[in-house]
Amino acid sequence: QVQLVESGGGLVQAGGSLRLSCAASGSAFSSKTMGWYRQAPGKRRELVATITSGSNTNYADSVKGRFSIPRDNAKNTVYLQMNSLKPEDTAVYYCKCRVVGAVGSTMDYWGKGTQVTVSS
Repeated sequence: QVQLVESGGGLVQAGGSLRLSCAASGSAFSSKTMGWYRQAPGKRRELVATITSGSNTNYADSVKGRFSIPRDNAKNTVYLQMNSLKPEDTAVYYCKCRVVGAVGSTMDYWGKGTQVTVSS
């Protein structure tokens, strides 16, 4: 069982920056793939960025060059550094943890989300 708690959301002007944090409970955090997703009103939840246990990262095209997803395994925390924010980045941002079982099965755990609002 993994519990995820996001923080750091808020209201920011276009062009500004925010850093989201996601603190995870449980053990073996360093072995887990972590990700950030977002959901805007009336839209489907979409991938923003992921980072593997080996620190390989993947980003949505819409955030490449503006967002980064560092992790601190000593603190069981993954971050989403968001720079040059745009109004279209407004959404609820969710943290996800993927746990891989012994036979290759996967289970995803989600946080409750944090609101990011970018004003123009």
